[in-house]
Amino acid sequence: VGFSWFALCFAIALYAVRMFAVTGFYHRYFSHKAFHTSRFFQFILAVFGASAVQRGPLWWASHHRHHHVSSDEIDDAHSPVQHGFLWSHLGWFLSNKNFATQTERVKELAKFVELRLLDRFDVIVPILLALSIYLLGVWLDDYYPNLNTNGMQLLVWGFAISTVFLYHATFTVNSLAHIWGKRRYATTDHSRNNLLIALITLGEGWHNNHHHYPGSARQGFYWWEVDLTYYGLKILAAFGLIWDLRTVPLAIRESRKI
Repeated sequence: VGFSWFALCFAIALYAVRMFAVTGFYHRYFSHKAFHTSRFFQFILAVFGASAVQRGPLWWASHHRHHHVSSDEIDDAHSPVQHGFLWSHLGWFLSNKNFATQTERVKELAKFVELRLLDRFDVIVPILLALSIYLLGVWLDDYYPNLNTNGMQLLVWGFAISTVFLYHATFTVNSLAHIWGKRRYATTDHSRNNLLIALITLGEGWHNNHHHYPGSARQGFYWWEVDLTYYGLKILAAFGLIWDLRTVPLAIRESRKI
């Protein structure tokens, strides 16, 4: 489909927006309830999360909660310590065993019919996003030909390539962040802090911090630990769209250090 700078920038922008949706919404909100919001905006958060093509919000949150219950134990579906790097990175979610949503772990979320529907038909949002991107490319080709893009080019770069990079960046938190990096806290698992992973995942690389205190909306516990997702959540809070962002208490932040 060729290359254009517009298609590349579009792919990067969609990567960033959807990474923020995964880290800020699927992870810190649906999985850990690190802040509060309205029911309407909760659904908006879920739709943005579903656009990342990582299944529905109930599936994502339920499996992540299971991970925290048994982190790096034999029952942890994506522990590189127990099951090897390749399985923890991308094998586990391709397994039929892990296809179903563990509804019993997300009972407070499953009571919302709109979240159950979005979880059941999780393919709808990605299909609509892909179609919209294609139509945008067709429109730009007709009205702004100087951008040198078209429907298929924008679909491939903006959706397919962007999604693949989004996948592997997200998966590094399950795989690499449990074997590569530094440990500040004496957690019961092998979680590690890693600046590079934090940069490509907008803050998720401070994984040892997160396993020390999972309920914090801020995973970069210190000012020098860049956490772009938390900064984005602060902006949403400033507009009143979310509130009660939880952070790590000082006493807990300074406890159990290695």
